[in-house]
Amino acid sequence: MCGIVGIVGKRDVNTQLYDALTILQHRGQDAAGIVTCQGNGKVAQQKANGLVRDVFRTRHMQRLVGNIGIGHVRYPTAGSSGPALAQPFYVNSPYGIALAHNGNLVNADKLSEELFKTDLRHVNTDSDSEVLLNVFAHELQQQGKLIPAEQDIFAAVEGVHKRVSGGYAVVALIARYGIVAFRDPNGIRPLVYGKRMTDKGEEYMVASESVALDVLGFELIGDVAPGEAIYITFDGQLHRKQCAEKTALTPCIFEHVYFARPDSIMDGVSVYKARLRQGEKLAEQILQERPNHDIDVVIPIPDSSRVAGQALAYKIGVKFREGLIKNRYIGRTFIMPGQQMRKKSVRQKLNPIELEFRGKNVLLVDDSIVRGTTCQQIIQMAREAGAAKVYFASAAPAVVYPNVYGIDMPTTKELIAHGRSHQEVCEEIGADWLIYQDLEDLKAASADGGSGVTEFDCAVFDGEYITGDVDKDYLDKLEASRKEGKVKKKKELRAKEEESPIGLHNDGEDLHIH
Repeated sequence: MCGIVGIVGKRDVNTQLYDALTILQHRGQDAAGIVTCQGNGKVAQQKANGLVRDVFRTRHMQRLVGNIGIGHVRYPTAGSSGPALAQPFYVNSPYGIALAHNGNLVNADKLSEELFKTDLRHVNTDSDSEVLLNVFAHELQQQGKLIPAEQDIFAAVEGVHKRVSGGYAVVALIARYGIVAFRDPNGIRPLVYGKRMTDKGEEYMVASESVALDVLGFELIGDVAPGEAIYITFDGQLHRKQCAEKTALTPCIFEHVYFARPDSIMDGVSVYKARLRQGEKLAEQILQERPNHDIDVVIPIPDSSRVAGQALAYKIGVKFREGLIKNRYIGRTFIMPGQQMRKKSVRQKLNPIELEFRGKNVLLVDDSIVRGTTCQQIIQMAREAGAAKVYFASAAPAVVYPNVYGIDMPTTKELIAHGRSHQEVCEEIGADWLIYQDLEDLKAASADGGSGVTEFDCAVFDGEYITGDVDKDYLDKLEASRKEGKVKKKKELRAKEEESPIGLHNDGEDLHIH
């Protein structure tokens, strides 16, 4: 899962892109990058591993001049990481194109072979985003124009849709000419756009989430529709066209469960309201299964389950308390003197308020359960804090299949719910009682707001991959790739640890996965 942004302004957009990326930082903490372009076609770029605040310095911002630009925050998938994979990617032919991508292509290997053998293009990394860039560049070059018009841009996007399969939201900068943004024909990954008036005229912005537009003062126009492309010229002219033959709006429901900020609106769905309804529907299920429950207090596991937890507590008539305090300065890695690599302890990120646990029957609420290791440790922590009983509620159904459209989830064997009943999962994580959200209730929680969205990508829950081309062979290759990536990460970490005068600790688990 990544965050992307593009701005066509009337003055330098470097600081605005920086601000937008900090707002989208929750979508990726592995790397960040910005590309800008001046009217003369000169392109400037800065990208590196790390958080937005660490990647960009004053000297970089002084170099990133131009009134159009794109940015990216990266969340690695399939175990891949490293400076060479930071985005945006750039190719100099045709015109000079930089591209940032959120999602994952399921036919990247086939496309990479086509690019080499047929399109005569070289892909330098194992990133599917670089593959996507080269497919778009080839399709645009096929138009054969010195100065591309909007119909040429749209024809290139049509070519991309015909060749590419998977989930993708894309923003690309074409030097001298403008910015193009497009979304996969199933609308799996989110993409919104908006405008604002300035003393020099209209400015446009596209981003993964509406909250980025809000904070920068852009008025939300709407979502880029599945299969649609928008092209904003250097001077601020907006063009739109549907570029896919067959489309369906099936957004990733895990955005509403976890990834998106609650103050975002996607495809007309308020993430905040969807999470409220998730909590309400969980409460209804609890009241139906255990009308005489003995829950004393509801405590959310911060931060994404807070909204659902509040709604749940109110509905069942139980106190809601913030019993777990999060250390917001702990990310994916940190340094501690004298430590060797070891299994992550949740205590480094969460600390219980003992008064809220001692002698009480506690219902812990989380957004989802994936590996289950975090749940186990938090439940143990609750017992050590004196809880009489520890119940656990998941705002999402059981995760039993891997995600292939842009979320780096573990392999099937690592998913705690795969091959286990709910009762077996309950015993495995050490809870006294476990309740999962019903899948139909989860869908209803996102659809009930009147957005008009009725179908969602729920593959991690039901195994139905909507592109129709994900089979066992693909999943086996994905699992092998993830294992290879983990081995590579461990080797790199050991090398860094040997070089460092103090031990380097890695939590061994992506920030988003519970």
